[in-house]
Amino acid sequence: MKKFVLTGLMGLITMCVQAQQQPHYTQYIMNPFIINPAVAGIENYWDLRLSHRHQWAGLNGSPVTTYFTVHGPLRKSDYSTSSPTGFDIQGENPRGKAYWRDYTTPPPHPGAGLTILNDKAGPLNRFSISAAYAHHINLSPRTSLSAGLSLGMQQVSLDASKVGFLDPNDPAINGTGILNRWRPDIGAGLWLYSADYFAGISAQNIIPQNIGYDNGKLVGDSLYRGKLVPHLFFTTGYRLWINDDINILPSVMIKFITAMPMSVDVNARAMFRDRFWMGASYRLHDGVAAMFGVNINSTFNIGYSYDYTASSLNTVSKGSHEIMIGFLLGNKYGDTCPRNVW
Repeated sequence: MKKFVLTGLMGLITMCVQAQQQPHYTQYIMNPFIINPAVAGIENYWDLRLSHRHQWAGLNGSPVTTYFTVHGPLRKSDYSTSSPTGFDIQGENPRGKAYWRDYTTPPPHPGAGLTILNDKAGPLNRFSISAAYAHHINLSPRTSLSAGLSLGMQQVSLDASKVGFLDPNDPAINGTGILNRWRPDIGAGLWLYSADYFAGISAQNIIPQNIGYDNGKLVGDSLYRGKLVPHLFFTTGYRLWINDDINILPSVMIKFITAMPMSVDVNARAMFRDRFWMGASYRLHDGVAAMFGVNINSTFNIGYSYDYTASSLNTVSKGSHEIMIGFLLGNKYGDTCPRNVW
């Protein structure tokens, strides 16, 4: 009986660790750097983002994710004029079809970034800090490609006091209180972008790591031990024009995680003069989300999303809330909306 109970508890811990290694973000569209280091330095300013997400609100021990990211170019570009979004001509859209018809890629340049993240789910907590480097090159006057690498460390902690065992000396948990494990956090990615489309592929947790807390006292296969496993992301999107003021940005993200079903997110976002946006997202077999945001000025923007869970969790959950605040630092050309990420 003890072996059966022990197996079940460790299997539950393993599933929790695997499910929450890399959190889900509804607004990753507004900050693709959080899943792909190749985006680092894509704009001509430093992009700082603060995000807080409460998933399945109302459920005891539900995941709560908070992150800070900042990235920018290590060598800025000198444009001949300010951005059209730096001024507003009455009755005209400064970022209409004419702007994107004349779009040219930024010159080749390097970029860098930093991510600090904390993700808590029940007795488990993951804290990570990583630095990223990317290099952007031109494939044509309207298309660029970047490659990026991120290196850092992550701490996966288990609060043993929140896990109930029949035997307090059970070897599955070697000790009491907070149990910590530090592991490397390595990611890489590619990002292809132009005025009309983008496509990216990235990997996180490239090197699988054992994350058991028993100090080798248990013998068995992966059922008895948690693991940090690779996560693979593929994203792509396209711009469709409704008129000179409104464009629709459909996109999709496919996520592959070892030993878990493939995850598919389908999104659509409508932009009005690149100032106001609203959109919806559908995650296959999971739920739907609504989101909106405002590019307030050339320094500040904000976005919010609400997820409705379509699974049986909706009987105890009040949905998921995510808010993201952005600051554009050193934005001397007055961009109120990114030139190269949209």
